[in-house]
Amino acid sequence: MKDISNLYRDLYGDRYDKADMDKRFEALLKRHEELFKMKEEDTMLFSTAGRTELAGNHTDHNLGMVIAGTINLDTIAAVSRRDDSKVIVNSEGFPEVVVDINDLEVKEEEKNTTHALLRGIAKAFKARGLKIGGWQANTTTRVLKGSGLSSSAAIEVLCAEIFNNLFNDDTLEPVELAKISQYAENVYFGKPSGLMDQIGCAQGGVVGIDFADKENPVLTPIAVDFEKYGYDLVIVDTKGNHADLTGEYAAVPQEMKQVASFFGASCLREVDYETFYEKLPEVRAAVGNDRAILRAIHFFNENFRVEDMLECLKEDDIEGYLFYVTESGNSSFKYLQNVYPAIDVKNQGLSLALSLTEDFLEGEGACRVHGGGFAGTIQAYIPKALTDDYIEFMDSVFGEGATTVLAIRKKPTCRLI
Repeated sequence: MKDISNLYRDLYGDRYDKADMDKRFEALLKRHEELFKMKEEDTMLFSTAGRTELAGNHTDHNLGMVIAGTINLDTIAAVSRRDDSKVIVNSEGFPEVVVDINDLEVKEEEKNTTHALLRGIAKAFKARGLKIGGWQANTTTRVLKGSGLSSSAAIEVLCAEIFNNLFNDDTLEPVELAKISQYAENVYFGKPSGLMDQIGCAQGGVVGIDFADKENPVLTPIAVDFEKYGYDLVIVDTKGNHADLTGEYAAVPQEMKQVASFFGASCLREVDYETFYEKLPEVRAAVGNDRAILRAIHFFNENFRVEDMLECLKEDDIEGYLFYVTESGNSSFKYLQNVYPAIDVKNQGLSLALSLTEDFLEGEGACRVHGGGFAGTIQAYIPKALTDDYIEFMDSVFGEGATTVLAIRKKPTCRLI
């Protein structure tokens, strides 16, 4: 295998194991040869990472502001061209997917499948007047599933980048690959997702995203290395059950938009903050849902926090940034109310993880709910000298492997060789 170890630091931060990564890519190439009978010199390597939400909890669906970071856990693919119109994806642990991209119609029977995503991505390229063609790939991933790190968005963006590189000389920027991926997920897959996940996976590094213009979000890239400040960015998977929580997740944007509708707006970003507070008695009487009011309050204040946190990062003010991380977490718990499900108050893994982390940190670092909430993961900034002890402690409560140290990845979605 061609030596790509010079790329590892920009892909995986400082904590990577060179021997482990070499073995991982070598195995991927060997598997490609077994599956498709292709020589290594005719095979390309691609990588797309997962993402972590650093700020802006449940704001993007109301056209708010967020901060996302591309992480050191990625999905990698060995890829070769085909002479026909078939796209074949063999993902480790899943049945092989075969799609003929001569047919780009939406198919109801393909909803919620990888077939739909591939067809939708190809359609989006063709609609832009770009080229498409056949290719075959096998993939493996280290993006943790069910942990709010966007494993599904990573594979979408990866497939978009393969079309972009193989047939279009990397014409499209990462944000356009994100839009294509979102289109495929919305229209073909059948999931009405926002754009934060795809941008976070595609962009590389840390980026502020303002969704006020949903067709053209404004990106503010910021160079950040939390290890430079003496902290490890850590997530803890509390192993909560996501089953039957669809209603809980759906209620968050619905209730925010219920408040917005009082003002004749389609989402909260279109509502003036001062007017909201001036009209609060009338809003409360009309909406008849105090939780919806509290969630709106969270939205407005979280947007202000994102701006403050971006400014702190620009000014190298890590303590100010961590102060706002804590504020964001408290707001999610008290006002957004997405730390445990109202339908199952006995299971509060996220609440427990936050409590244990605050006790462990004794005023240092910070922690918050990560991503959608209700079940899943928390995010913590742990002083590096305490990280090993923190991992041992949290794993003893939530199970071996529950705690993962993340690093910010510098590279966007890309072809490696």
